[in-house]
Amino acid sequence: MGHRLSRICTRTGDDGTTGLGDGGRVPKDHPRIVALGEVDELNSVLGLALAEPLPEPVRQVLREVQQRLFDLGGELAVPGRRVLDGDDVTALEAALDRLNTELPPLEEFILPGGGRAAAACHLARAVCRRAERALVALAREAELNPDALRYLNRLSDLLFVCARAAARAAGEPETLWRPKPRP
Repeated sequence: MGHRLSRICTRTGDDGTTGLGDGGRVPKDHPRIVALGEVDELNSVLGLALAEPLPEPVRQVLREVQQRLFDLGGELAVPGRRVLDGDDVTALEAALDRLNTELPPLEEFILPGGGRAAAACHLARAVCRRAERALVALAREAELNPDALRYLNRLSDLLFVCARAAARAAGEPETLWRPKPRP
C-alpha cells in the first residue's frame, strides 16, 4: 500500500465543509459526517478498552470489530459504497453467543462498571447506540446499507456481553440496579 495520507493539514475544511471519498464536499455537521464521527468515536473507545487487560476471546473480537468499523467509516465516506454484509452481522451474533455462554444468567439490569476494561466496554456500548441513532437519522435522507444498521444494533449487545466477560475475568462483581422503591 502506498502513502495514502501524504498531507495531514490540508486547510480545505476551514470553510466548514469536509471532503467525502467520492470527491464531494458537505458541511461538517451533515448527517453523514455526524454518523462517520460517531463511528470513529466508537472505534476510539474500543481502542481504549483494548489498552486494558481483557480476556483473549474478548480482545480478539474487539480487534476484528475495529477493522469492520473502519470499513463502515469507508461506507459512510463514499455514498453508495457497501462493505459490511450479512456475514459480518452473523459473526457478531456468533461471538455474542460464544461469550455469553460463559456468563451467569442476568438477574437484573447491570450498572456500568466492573473494573476499567468492563467500564470501557460499557462506554463503547453507549457510544455504539449513539452511532446507531446517527445512522438511523442519515438513513432518513440517504440510501444506507441495511447491514450497517444491523451491525451496530448487534454490536451494542455484544459490547454489553464483552463488559460482563471483562468484569468476570477481572474478578470484579457486577453491580445490579436496585430500583427505587415506589411509595
